[in-house]
Amino acid sequence: MKRVGVIGGGQLAWMMADAAQKLEVELVVQTPSEHDPAVSIAKETVFAPVDDASATEILAQKCDVITFENEFVNLNALSGLAQQGVCFRPRLEALAPLLDKYHQRCYLRDLGLPVPQFFALDEVENLKSKIEYLGFPVVLKSRRHGYDGQGTFIIHDFATLKQKLNHESTTKTLNQSLFLLEEFVPFERELAIIVARSVEGEIATYPVVETQQEEQVCRRVIAPAETTPNQIEEIQAIAHTLLNSLEVVGILGIELFLRTDGKVLVNEIAPRTHNSGHFSLDACESSQFEQHLRAVCGLPLGNPALQCASAVMVNLLGYENSHSDYQSQRQQIAEIPQAQVHWYGKTESRPGRKLGHVTVLLDNQNRKMAIAIAQTIESIWYPR
Repeated sequence: MKRVGVIGGGQLAWMMADAAQKLEVELVVQTPSEHDPAVSIAKETVFAPVDDASATEILAQKCDVITFENEFVNLNALSGLAQQGVCFRPRLEALAPLLDKYHQRCYLRDLGLPVPQFFALDEVENLKSKIEYLGFPVVLKSRRHGYDGQGTFIIHDFATLKQKLNHESTTKTLNQSLFLLEEFVPFERELAIIVARSVEGEIATYPVVETQQEEQVCRRVIAPAETTPNQIEEIQAIAHTLLNSLEVVGILGIELFLRTDGKVLVNEIAPRTHNSGHFSLDACESSQFEQHLRAVCGLPLGNPALQCASAVMVNLLGYENSHSDYQSQRQQIAEIPQAQVHWYGKTESRPGRKLGHVTVLLDNQNRKMAIAIAQTIESIWYPR
């Protein structure tokens, strides 16, 4: 496989560029706008929305295999192409249980994997009794297209829930069957693991990391997480079960809760490269982006091990509406010892938008030091 089609042209596709060059692979990208980050690194671009299957048919004629940068695709529309022999990796059957968060929850539960209590929000008559069973607060989630905190709401009482549902349905013409409700998990920490599976079924796991969120958006990642050997073993077992059950080819990002009692629960699965693995670009022998391309191209997987004692990754999030490139802040952050700034080249900033990230490599594993460095970066980046 020498030409890889990528559906989606954001920063995740953009970050595949160095790996593609190293592996002598050409990237062809399907994305709606000429301003999207991956347009600058693509060998060719098909300008169209990511869920436009007729554009994906054109993409398929230009490459050997098609992969995904995001999960906003229309699987039903793509299935006709798969039946005609277009090679998707991961295969569409592996994506099918994951794209709707309610279906994803059911799939994980049926595999025997530990998940929060949940139910679909489609029977309003039983709503009160179900919520009494879960107890407030509860988490309300959009079943499709929620990411970076969008479509996730922590609800503290029944009146707020009804208000939120009414608001969402009037502003987005959504109906209640597009939501699920789940228990609020009182976690000690949030964890994540990036895992890869090859065409032959070989599996590679990256270190378990700690992710720190604010308003449901990832702010920082500390690699590796401070966890017990048993917790690491349990998380790796969850990853192996999931990858082999789905027969995934490529990368999965698995987000988890570590509860205060030490128990691990699966939060969400992303069937693609993931924000929690960005540290691997600078800290690992083979980054998640190289690993993903290796898998989808049928190559042997690379080494996912850390090449340093520890690393901290900080997302550079938009905090205003502007067209600035924040050159002076980036320069100051780049002067931090062992810091690598990755700037996605987006032309427009808005609050919460991921504009770039910075990874700092550390000589020892010290969570307090990693957090202190993250706070230094954030004090430079965000206006006081």
